[in-house]
Amino acid sequence: MSTQAPLDLKKTINLPKTGFAQKANLAQSEPARLKRWTEAGLYELIRRSRQGRERFILHDGPPYANADIHLGTAMNKILKDIVVKSRTMLGYDSPYVPGYDCHGLPIEQHVERALDKKGKKKSDLSTESFRRACREHAAAALKGQTRDFQRLGILGLWEDPYLTMSNHYEAETARLFGLFVERGYVYKGARPVYWCIHDQTALAEAEVEYREHTSPSVYVKFPLSEDSVEAKAFKRELLGDEDDPRKVYFLIWTTTPWTLPANLGI
Repeated sequence: MSTQAPLDLKKTINLPKTGFAQKANLAQSEPARLKRWTEAGLYELIRRSRQGRERFILHDGPPYANADIHLGTAMNKILKDIVVKSRTMLGYDSPYVPGYDCHGLPIEQHVERALDKKGKKKSDLSTESFRRACREHAAAALKGQTRDFQRLGILGLWEDPYLTMSNHYEAETARLFGLFVERGYVYKGARPVYWCIHDQTALAEAEVEYREHTSPSVYVKFPLSEDSVEAKAFKRELLGDEDDPRKVYFLIWTTTPWTLPANLGI
């Protein structure tokens, strides 16, 4: 039996050497990297290096400041961050100012659920108190979202985002609306809107969800009106003679039979 130590074959191969760690250790390395970016003022350095260049502005629709970020908001911000960074790498001056929508039904619903846990209702509070509670909730939520977006490595002016509930933003909105009125762009009229009976507020179309349920359905035949030349031509094409005594009907199927009295055409 040989007493010679086994040969370390790895040492017999001329392989390149690297200073990269064998493991990514992302849980430790990512926060450290983000800390270096913040301490170095990376976003400000990029802005200064792009001064005077052609501008590329991403108009970012702000997320609701109602809760922690989810996969949808994360993907939205990541994709936009890719656009901004790619344009910056192409030489554009592409600043990114994040913002938060601090008004709306999602925020009110979170506050109402919090009140419900305390055995209270929205009606128990004055309008001013409820609005104050919504403002406080939005302020807390946007801090959490800012932390999480920065954790994802998204660069932007995070220390000074625009907030729709800030005095400056609301004053600017009122000023621009007044300008629209002065120029005749605003008129008062009637239009149907979605209305929430529970929350007593108008709803955006995106906030309306159709509840699946079994509905009564009916088949109805509508007679063809023979008053027009087109109708007579259609009957002649269908039956061979526009004077044929037989009637022509259109058969329809609907799950909303209560709308039939208001039907004006097919």
